[in-house]
Amino acid sequence: MMDIATNRPSTILDANRVIAANLSEIADLLEQQGADGFRIMAYRHAAETVIALDRPLANILAETGIDGLIALPSIGKSISAAISEMIRTGHWAQLERLRGTTAAEKLFCTVPGIGPQLAARIHDQLHLENLEALEAAAHDGRLRKVSGLGDRRIAIIRATLQERLGRRRIGHRRISKVPSVEQILDVDREYQQSAATNQLRKIAPKRFNPNNEAWLAVLHTRREDWIFTAIYSNTQRAHDLNKTQDWVIIYYHTDETAEGQCTVVTETVGPWAGYRVVRGREAACADYYIQRDLPPEEQYAISR
Repeated sequence: MMDIATNRPSTILDANRVIAANLSEIADLLEQQGADGFRIMAYRHAAETVIALDRPLANILAETGIDGLIALPSIGKSISAAISEMIRTGHWAQLERLRGTTAAEKLFCTVPGIGPQLAARIHDQLHLENLEALEAAAHDGRLRKVSGLGDRRIAIIRATLQERLGRRRIGHRRISKVPSVEQILDVDREYQQSAATNQLRKIAPKRFNPNNEAWLAVLHTRREDWIFTAIYSNTQRAHDLNKTQDWVIIYYHTDETAEGQCTVVTETVGPWAGYRVVRGREAACADYYIQRDLPPEEQYAISR
């Protein structure tokens, strides 16, 4: 399957050229948005590898799985996961995000039991963008927080995604390596401060942007082996609750891990009201602040 934006390959080998073009495009976007040169060159080298192939990537994936893609020159785990996503779904969430577009709701509607309204709620409440993230949420309990999703429907979603994504074991996703809360909160601090002082490149999101203005700041940064992209939430829920300058979506990966994501918000209730916390990792954030004895005005977030 391949249908990214207006790229519609007429042959299987054309799909390789579409993937190569997308890898080159994301390198260009990252360069325009101030990402580091190593990351940019990684995508450009991967594009060169793909365009030089005389064999369809889809065949390699079907016959040897992700390992077959990783074995190609300049294709690590992170880029192989992106290529797999393009082949299986026709979309690449990371590219669409940097373009300012999103096809998540349309993609979720392809899963039995998820209609347009439910797809919108899943995207807005959980900030999910691809089927892998939806699958993880179906297994770790997050989908139960979305109204309209009971155990039976979630079970159907799990079964459908397990078959569609061709994965026999899901558990490893829940114990995969993630950045520390200290790293995430530091990225959150850098993003908010840089956005507030107009130091970041901005994109024009397609949602909630009738005048097509470039107003949504994007940060690309690193912490040790982790590569981060931070952006304010532009979901319906964020707009409804006036949180478009508070909720920060942070995407992360390394050269050896596929992309994950988290949301950082200002806590509004309880003992940590006023502090920035990573949703789903509140206890770790509390430990972090306790160890450093930081009052709200001295934490990483900007005082508002």
